[in-house]
Amino acid sequence: MQKRTGKQSGKSSDTAQKTRSNLAWNDFELVLAIATSGSLSGASRSLGVSHATVFRRLGDVEQRLGVALFERSRTGYRPTLAGEELADTARVMDEAALAAERKVAGRDLEPSGEIWTTTTDSLLMGVLAPLFTQFRHKYPGIVLDVAVSNQLFNLTRREADVAIRPSNRPPENLIGRPLTTIGQAVYGHKDLGLTPGMPIETLANQPWIGAGPRLPDSAVGEWMDNHGLKQACVYRVDTLVSILSAIRSRMGLAVIPCYLADEDPDIIQLTDPIPELEYGLWFLMHPDLRGVVRIHALMDFLTEAIRAQKQRLAGRLLH
Repeated sequence: MQKRTGKQSGKSSDTAQKTRSNLAWNDFELVLAIATSGSLSGASRSLGVSHATVFRRLGDVEQRLGVALFERSRTGYRPTLAGEELADTARVMDEAALAAERKVAGRDLEPSGEIWTTTTDSLLMGVLAPLFTQFRHKYPGIVLDVAVSNQLFNLTRREADVAIRPSNRPPENLIGRPLTTIGQAVYGHKDLGLTPGMPIETLANQPWIGAGPRLPDSAVGEWMDNHGLKQACVYRVDTLVSILSAIRSRMGLAVIPCYLADEDPDIIQLTDPIPELEYGLWFLMHPDLRGVVRIHALMDFLTEAIRAQKQRLAGRLLH
């Protein structure tokens, strides 16, 4: 009996082992990609393989499991109960893998390696570019990979390691260090013949430049509405650098950060910094990266360098 039981246990063990090895990570990844996109073509784009490869691999997974994972229709691929269970498992596996990657990334001992950084075009041009150069001289072993975007990258999914962002409400799931306060004022070209300190009611007679819908600055839009400037707006654009260019071309007046315009001799500040349009500048990172030496080197360097420019970044009073 004991021998027979031993053989049966061996078979059960072999069967269990084969069952466990039926699916590899790329099989779970495939199911998740199809479930997320709802189509084979969407999955093929996200996985970087051909439509035919996705079709073949799905058929192979379903054959090995002996169950249909998706319901096919003209509107796309909808996961069955089994497909949804596999997709949910894949999501858990994906998050676990990302968490492990973040923790491993935090075990460096020297300030070296890459830092994926995201910021806005205006901050890069008006504040960060020279500071990044100084940082590179101080830490030659660190490579900065900078993504310029008005959208906040998902740091949880490692789309970037750190973000240097303007915000009054940074995401609660990130570690943040406030760097300074950014002031904004009304600016115009000197050739318009306007006098600094003129009332907003008088400036409302001028053409104005506004933020386009893809520039996330609702506070400026609300301020313009409250001061009756909506009707005076003749041009909208979705980056602060483009708004600065429009002021240079004499398109009209606009509210922009003081640091962006104060260095331009052809542009004059027409109002004091507007208190309700102040916002904070933050250094943000995922909690799992708090022990990374190279990231702390960048954070500490930028904290000191940016706070040294606190007055410039807050904007100057006219009187």
